[in-house]
Amino acid sequence: MATYKIVLFYGLAPLPDPVAVQLWQRSLAQQHQLTGRVIVSPQGINATLGGTVEALKQYVKVTRQHPAFADIDVKWSQGTGADFPRLSVKVRPELVSFGVPDEVEVTAEGVVGGGRRLSPTDLHALVAERGDDVVMFDGRNAFEAEIGRFRGAVVPDVRTTREFVAELDSGRYDHLRGRPVVTYCTGGIRCEFLSALMTRRGFGEVYQLDGGIVRYGEEFGSAGLWEGSLYVFDQRMHVEFDGTATSLGTCEECRQATAEYRNCADAACTTLRLVCGGCAPTVAEQRCSACVAARPGASDRRRPVAVPAADADHDSGAVRAAGH
Repeated sequence: MATYKIVLFYGLAPLPDPVAVQLWQRSLAQQHQLTGRVIVSPQGINATLGGTVEALKQYVKVTRQHPAFADIDVKWSQGTGADFPRLSVKVRPELVSFGVPDEVEVTAEGVVGGGRRLSPTDLHALVAERGDDVVMFDGRNAFEAEIGRFRGAVVPDVRTTREFVAELDSGRYDHLRGRPVVTYCTGGIRCEFLSALMTRRGFGEVYQLDGGIVRYGEEFGSAGLWEGSLYVFDQRMHVEFDGTATSLGTCEECRQATAEYRNCADAACTTLRLVCGGCAPTVAEQRCSACVAARPGASDRRRPVAVPAADADHDSGAVRAAGH
């Protein structure tokens, strides 16, 4: 019986011909019957793919033969074989869609001017040394943080990655400039760019959690500074690092704890709603409040099961839940 896994990785390096890399990656993934998403840009590659263990091993082996991707840090997690219904390999101007492709420079050594990398152990050491002065800064979209985040984290009120630059430029976080700020995200790639954007805006002591929440959870689970569930961009929708994890999310109907996201009934709406299993039948045909406010005259209409897909990259953006 086949064992299925999911791999998550990114590689930062200038790619003179992203289209050639796209075609190569599509052919390689198809050859090994993999599904998931790969983004290629002039800044590098970002991928989340599912398949059998052996197929993924062969795919990773060949991908690492590319000089720009020889040192990619591949994170593995449990899969089902049906985590992604299809394969998508696209070329984008940015690996992470902050909307400022010319503001951050990427060289063979990675992002120029990014925050200092902290391993999970380094993070604990910094917190032990600096205490409450350390700021954990969530580099994900706000809805992801609803079900899990680092204790006491600052969570910017953004729905998409593109809103981050305006949020930083608003001056809302200027009071953090003199404190150690640790950016974090799911797998680490958003913070490669976010930490550089913050440094350019005068934040003097900026760090990035190397390997993201995924790597931290592998080492410390729910026994450290992380609380709750981790939102993921595949059919699972969320994962817990161990049996002691309790989601920070609350059902919008009964206020009970839940990590389950449900679709708005309106096919044109991408809002995800936190609704527990008990309340799901009640709200299955209801439009969300944001949708009603935006289009009060529209009728409720149930959308067919959708494919989880990020709005701009698979490590960020609102999605439609699948299987809910």
